[in-house]
Order: sequence, then structure tokens, then C-alpha cells
Amino acid sequence: MTKVITRFAPSPTGVLHIGSVRTALYSWLYARQNNGKFILRIEDTDKERSKKEFEENIIDGLNWLGLNHDEFFRQSDRAVFYKERIIELIAKGAVYVSKEEPKELGERAEVIRFKNPNKVVTFRDEVRGDISFDTTEFGDFVIAKDFDTPLYNFAVVVDDFDMGVTHIIRGDDAISNTPRQILIQEALGAPRPIYTHLPMILAPDKSKLSKRHGALAVTEYREEGYLPEAILNFVALMGWNPGNDQELLSMDEMVKLFSLEKVQKGGAVWNIDKLKWFNKHYMKLLSQENAGKEILARFPDALREKAKANSKIFEKIISVILDHISAFGDARAFAEAGEYDYFFEDPTYNRESLLWKDESDASVASQKLQKVLALIDNIDEAFFVPETIKTAIWDYATEAGRGSVLWPMRYALSGRDKSPDPFTLASILGKEVTIRRIKDAIKLLLI
Repeated sequence: MTKVITRFAPSPTGVLHIGSVRTALYSWLYARQNNGKFILRIEDTDKERSKKEFEENIIDGLNWLGLNHDEFFRQSDRAVFYKERIIELIAKGAVYVSKEEPKELGERAEVIRFKNPNKVVTFRDEVRGDISFDTTEFGDFVIAKDFDTPLYNFAVVVDDFDMGVTHIIRGDDAISNTPRQILIQEALGAPRPIYTHLPMILAPDKSKLSKRHGALAVTEYREEGYLPEAILNFVALMGWNPGNDQELLSMDEMVKLFSLEKVQKGGAVWNIDKLKWFNKHYMKLLSQENAGKEILARFPDALREKAKANSKIFEKIISVILDHISAFGDARAFAEAGEYDYFFEDPTYNRESLLWKDESDASVASQKLQKVLALIDNIDEAFFVPETIKTAIWDYATEAGRGSVLWPMRYALSGRDKSPDPFTLASILGKEVTIRRIKDAIKLLLI
């Protein structure tokens, strides 16, 4: 059996997007599953639109995702091979130099055209079955502007032939190119690869997926705090499933279970909430140290310095932060809104904020906080944890009204309308800070 060789062949005319990641992933999985070879080939024949920064973005994104390649090629380095093949095909009579009427003054007056045999081409697609095209309508199509400037369809065929590519996995927007490429393969005497054309990824409204639907460049997802494991798991299931209800898949599991036969015919629908669900799962699998690094990297400078200076507090809030975010970028937004400041410095607020709902008697609120103080003062510092604090306060809060007891306690500790429960807050802040902040709140209520 011929060794399986797949390729991912992006054009460096834009950044690496999710649709392209899926193509790369499926090609990579199939190669790895069959102990084959995965090739990364930069298709930069479009010299005007191809940019070095886009190539770097593509390679950076693939490396971050862990989709390592076995061989690397760049079409701009292969001009001599295309020229040799053009000369070979001219000698065979399969292509010819065509004198053209230039459309504009100064344009070339000749191109290189393929002599179309005008026949029906049928090829097998692993997703759609047999597909036929009548190539007569193509006419004698152009394969190169000149001997040194091949066009896409010709360069692709030469590359796949020279590199021994056995399986071509790509988006279904490339189906219309396939019959032209097969005609060129036949003229070169190249074997026909096995084709798999993937259905498009659609926006939630079934329109073409775009950035406005949340489809960002892969490197942008990295900046937003998504993990490569989440993106790969999410993307893998957009057009394929393992044949069961399993959703959480490691790379090893994907390599084992992947099959071209189970690629779906219908377009997959983009679901950012599902991606967030995957990401939240993989965030919680990180070590506390690595999760902390990701969070710290997204804190504003001032808060980052406070967190470093109060490392014990910061270590305690990592799990709290993870409970309330779906991507590490969310921590940046919360931090910029001041949602974490109270962990590192005493909050400021007005006395009315300490009152529960329709309660208006500040003295009653202060009495309840004084009772809370008395209850938690008996807890040893070594046992000042959420469960112990809750046990100490719960019966009293139930008797006196949980909202009217727990709201002023929580607000005294955080100064925010939304924050973790007061037991978690007290445990994070520690007994000394908790008592001080509650005493300050009592003073404010008695003014």
C-alpha cells in the first residue's frame, strides 16, 4: 500500500482562520492515523497578494495548535520545477503558448494554455460520492502567465505529483478546480489522489461564516485566552463525529477515531457558546500555576503588581476566577472593570449599599454584622475556610433572614453588587482582613 501523504496548502493572502484549521486538522489526523506524512505547503504564486506576515501568522498558528508538519515547501521556491513541467507538456503537445490580444496597453500578448481534450471527468469524493464535470465549457484554459509564472491549478498539480500526495482534504469551494487539475494530472501522467471536500462552516443564520459571527483568526483566539486543546476539539466535531456521543476528545483519541467516511455532507454551524464550553473544560484541567500565568498575563499592570505582591491571595482566587470565565480574556474584562480589586485593597462604598433590599434601618444592619463578627471571631485562623465560616453563621442567618445577614457581610467584604459568596470571600481574605472590613462597615453604618 502506498504511504499516506496529506498536505495543508494555505495561501498567505490572509491570516489562519477556523475553517482552514479544520482542513489542516483533518489532514494531520489522517496522516498520523496511517503513520503517514503531513506536508505544509505555502501556496504563494499570487505574488501581489501574498504577504510574509500572513505566512508567519499561519505557521505560528499551526505551531501553537500542535499541528506539526513533516515537510515544508513554499511555491515561490519551486519555480524551476513548474518551468520544467511546462516545457515537458509543450513537447507532448498538451499545452501551448497562446498569442493573446492584450486587454490593456502594456500587458503581455501571450499566455500558456492547456489543450482541453473536451471530455467528461468523473472523480470519487469521499464525502459526496462520484462527481462529474463536462470540461468542454472550460475551453483551453490558462495554466501560466509565462514560463516563470504558473497559475494556481497548474502549480498545485505539479506540487502534489512531486510530493507524492495521496489524499487531498480541502474545502468544498475547491470542487470546481478539481476537473481542471485532473486533466493536468492525466497529461503529466500523475496518479489521481483521493479527494475529500469538506462542507463549509456556516454562521448561525446559515450564511457564510465571517468575523462578525465570532470567527476570528486563530492567533486572536489565543490572545483572547482560548486553549489549543479546546479549539482542536471544537473544530474536529464541526463536520465529523466519532460515531457516538463522546464530545471531549484528546488528540490521541482523535487520531484513533477519525475517518473520512464519517465526514458529514451538510455544513457545520458555528456555535461560539460550544467553543466556550470546551474551553472552560480545558481551562480547569490546567495546573494552578499555568492557569495563574494565563490570568496574570491579562491583568492590567497595576493589578498584576498587586497580585504578585499578594501571591497567597492570588493563588486563592484562581479557582474563583476560573468558575466565572469561559476564556482567559474574560479575566481581562473583569479586571478592567474593577471586579478583582477588592481582593487586594479595601473597597469603598456608601452606607446605603450595605442595606438589604427594602431595609432602611442602618442600626439593625450594624447589629447583624456585629453578631457575624462575634460568630467568626471564635474560628481559629487555621480553620478559617468556607465550610467552617458557613457553619458558624448559617443558623443565625437562617433565623434572622439570610439576605439581611449575608448581603451586608458580603458587601462589606467586596463593595460589589456581584462577587463570590461571603464565606468564600472571607476565607480568601483571611480572618484578620475579614474582621477589619466588617468593623469598618459597622462604623460606616453608625455614622
